[in-house]
Amino acid sequence: MKAFIVEKYKKNGPIHLVDRPEPRMGPNDVLVRIDAAAVNLIDSKVRNGEFKLFLPYRPPFILGHDLAGTVVRVGANVRKFKAGDEVYSRPRDHRIGTFAEFIAVDHADVALKPTRLTMEEAASVPLVALTAWQALIEVGRVKPGQKVFIQAGSGGVGTIAIQLAKHLGATVATTTSTKNIDLVKSLGADVVIDYKTQDFEQVLSGYDLVLNSQDAKTLAKSLNVLKPGGQLISISGPPDVPFAKALKLNLFLRFLMRMLSRGTLRKAKARGVGYSFLFMRASGAQLGQIAGLIDAGVVRPVVDRAFPFAQTAEALAYVETGRAKGKVVVKVAD
Repeated sequence: MKAFIVEKYKKNGPIHLVDRPEPRMGPNDVLVRIDAAAVNLIDSKVRNGEFKLFLPYRPPFILGHDLAGTVVRVGANVRKFKAGDEVYSRPRDHRIGTFAEFIAVDHADVALKPTRLTMEEAASVPLVALTAWQALIEVGRVKPGQKVFIQAGSGGVGTIAIQLAKHLGATVATTTSTKNIDLVKSLGADVVIDYKTQDFEQVLSGYDLVLNSQDAKTLAKSLNVLKPGGQLISISGPPDVPFAKALKLNLFLRFLMRMLSRGTLRKAKARGVGYSFLFMRASGAQLGQIAGLIDAGVVRPVVDRAFPFAQTAEALAYVETGRAKGKVVVKVAD
C-alpha cells in the first residue's frame, strides 16, 4: 500500500510517500480501506517531535490521526462491524497512521459513518468532535443557561464546539477574524469578538467555561473572564499532573508536568476557578453519539479544502499556516 511516513523527527521536516506492507490485524481489529483522512495540527507536532517525551513513535512511522473509509475485514473477536461497512475513526495513540491506503484499527475506536456525510466530510470529524465532546460534556459538564467561551471559532475544534455548546443550551462567545464572523454566527455563536480589533478580556465576563486553544498569553487572559467556580479547559497546554497520571508517565515526567502547570494552577486558584488540560482520547462509542447528532442535523462539519492524496505534504503545510476555516482533508481513494 501507499503511505506517507516520517523518517525522522525534525521541525518542519518532510514526509515521504512510500510503499508499505498491508497492516497486520489483531483479533479486536478492523481493517479499513481509507477513503479520506483529515489533516490536523497534531500531525505537525508529532512530526516535529514535540510530543515524543510522552507520546513516542519509532521512526519511520505513518502519520495521520483521522479517517473515513470502508471495512475490508474484521478480527475474530469483532461482532459490531462487517466487511462493507462505511466507518469513521480517530485511531488511538500509538496506533495512528491514516495517511495511508489501509489501516488496522481497534474496533473500540470505530463507529459507523454519519449517513448524511461524504467520506471527505466524515474524515474531518473524529479528532475535533471528540475533543469538543470530551471538553464540554465529560469535563465541563455544560448545562443549559451557562456561558461558554470557545476560542478560535472558525478552526477545526471551534466550529464543532460552538454547535455542540449551543445544543447543550449554552450561550456561546467566540473569537475569529473579520472575514469569518458570518461563519461562526451561522454555527450558533451568540457573541463574536473580532480578535483583530477587540480584546476579549475587555468584552467578556462572568463565564462558566473557557475552552482554550491558543497561546500562554491568551490562556492567562482567559482566567479573567471566568466567574468564581468557573472552569478553564485547555487543549494547548500546559499539561498537568492528572494528564501525566492518565498516561502512566514516570515520576520525572509527572514532576515536569507539575512544574509546567504550576503557574497556571496558582493563578486559577487565586481567582477561585478550576484548570484542566485535555488531551483527547479515542472513543468509538462517543463517535457513534456524534454521528447521531450529525444525522439529526444538530452538528455539521466545516471543510475548507480537500487535497489529492499525493499532495498530503502540501495539505499539512496549509494547515500549518493557520488560515483554514474548519478542517482540511486529503482524498486517499481515487
